[in-house]
Amino acid sequence: MVVAGNPPPPHVAVFAFPFGSHLWQIYTLTRALAAAAPTAIFSLVSTAGSLAGLPRTAENIRFCEIEDGMPEGGAEAAKAGLVERVESFLAAAPGNLRASKEAAEAGAGGIPVSCVVSDAFIWEAASVAEEMEVPWAPVVASFPLALLAHLHTDNLRRRFGVEGQVMPAHADDLLDFIPGLATMRVRDLPEGVVFSGTDSMFAAHLYGMAQRLLHAPVVALAAITGLDPEADSHFHSKLNHPLLVAPLHLLSSPSSPLSDKELCLPWLDRRAPSSVAYVSFGSFSSLPLDELAELAHGLEDSGAPFLWSLKEEERTALPEGFVERTAARGKVVAWTPQVAVLGHPAVGVFVSHGGWCSAQESMAAGVAMIFRPVYGDQRMVARAVAASWGFGVNLEGEMTRVGLVGALNGVLKGKEGKKMRAKARDLKEMIEKAISAGGSSSENLKTLVEFVCRR
Repeated sequence: MVVAGNPPPPHVAVFAFPFGSHLWQIYTLTRALAAAAPTAIFSLVSTAGSLAGLPRTAENIRFCEIEDGMPEGGAEAAKAGLVERVESFLAAAPGNLRASKEAAEAGAGGIPVSCVVSDAFIWEAASVAEEMEVPWAPVVASFPLALLAHLHTDNLRRRFGVEGQVMPAHADDLLDFIPGLATMRVRDLPEGVVFSGTDSMFAAHLYGMAQRLLHAPVVALAAITGLDPEADSHFHSKLNHPLLVAPLHLLSSPSSPLSDKELCLPWLDRRAPSSVAYVSFGSFSSLPLDELAELAHGLEDSGAPFLWSLKEEERTALPEGFVERTAARGKVVAWTPQVAVLGHPAVGVFVSHGGWCSAQESMAAGVAMIFRPVYGDQRMVARAVAASWGFGVNLEGEMTRVGLVGALNGVLKGKEGKKMRAKARDLKEMIEKAISAGGSSSENLKTLVEFVCRR
C-alpha cells in the first residue's frame, strides 16, 4: 500500500511469453533483477498455466495471470497445436496486457507500474508502456543472431524472394553481407524471414518486433559479449543501447535445488569422465517418431553410455527391447535436472534440438554438442556452434542411426572431438569471466537494473 508522504518503490511489470524456453529465461532474469533491487516490486505477467510451474521464492516478485487467448473449454482449445496457441496468445496480447496493468497494481497495494519489461516477442508491451508514460525495456530471450536476421528482413527478401522463390535455389547462399552472419546460410534462417509470405501473421509479428526494437531505449539480449565480436558491433550500430546479459541461469542464484527423482546424478557418478551422451530435445521440441527410433538405434549401435530425457508419450517409438538391451549402459528418464547433469564430469556430449537456452547451459558447463534442429532459431544455433564456435556437430537434416553413430564417435573418441571439448572448455572460461564481478554480463545487468528501477 502507498503511504502518504513516502515515494512509492519502483514497480516493474514483466510480461513473459509463455512458450518454449522464453518463460524460464524471463523468469530467471526477473529473479536476477529482483535480487539486485530488493526494495522494488516485480509483477511477472503470463498465463495461468505457465506461471503454475514456476517456483515462488522471492518476496518482491508477484505473479499476475492473463488469458491465453484460446476459447474456454470446447474441442477447439483441446485440439489446438503450438502454432494455433501462439497465434491466439499474440492476437489477444494487446488487450490482455492493458488489463493486467490494473491487476498488477492492485496486487501491489495500489503502487503504480513505473516500468514495463517484456519478452521482445510481446512487443505490443511498448504501446502499453507509452500509454502509461513509463519506459519499456524489451528482452531478446531467443538466439541473438536470429534477431540480426529479423532486423535485415527487407534486405533478405529483396535478395532471395519469399516462400517458393527461396528453396532450393538459394539454400546454401551465405549471409556474409550481414555483419555477424558470415557463416550462416539461407537454409539456416528461422521462420518468418523468407520462408513465409508477407501476409503470414507470424511473419508480420516478427517483422513488427524488429522494427519496434530499433526504437527501444534499451534492449537486453541473451548474448555473451565476445562470443561473436562482429555481431556485438552490429548490435551496437543498430540498437540504441544493447545490453548483453547471458547466460541468464548463472546471473541469479538457483531458486531451490532441483529434484533428481530418477537418480540421474548417482547414475552418472558410476561412469567414466567425458564418456556419457546426454540426450534431450527440450520440453516443447519433438522429433518425428521415425527419427526417435533412428536416434535409439544410433545410441545402441554406438556403444556409448547415454542418459536420455524422453517424454513418456514418445516412448512408443523406441525399438522393441531397446531399454532392456541397453540397460547396462543407458538410462531413459522422463525428466532431468539439466544444468546439474551437464555440469557432471561424466557427460562428454549433449545431443540436442539446438534451443538457445540449452546451448547456453552446455557452453557454461564446457560440454560439446550434437544438433538435430527442429524449428525456429535452432538451425542458426546449430550452425553457429558447428561452423563458427567449433564445439559441436550439426547433423544437417533428419536424424539417422549412421549419422548419429558417426557424430558420437567423432565427439567422444576422435581427434576433432578432443578439439571440440577443448573449445567448449574455453567458452566456459569466457562465460565465467562474463558473469564474475566486473564482468560484461554482470555490469550490463547492473545497468539494466538502474534503468528499470529509475524513478
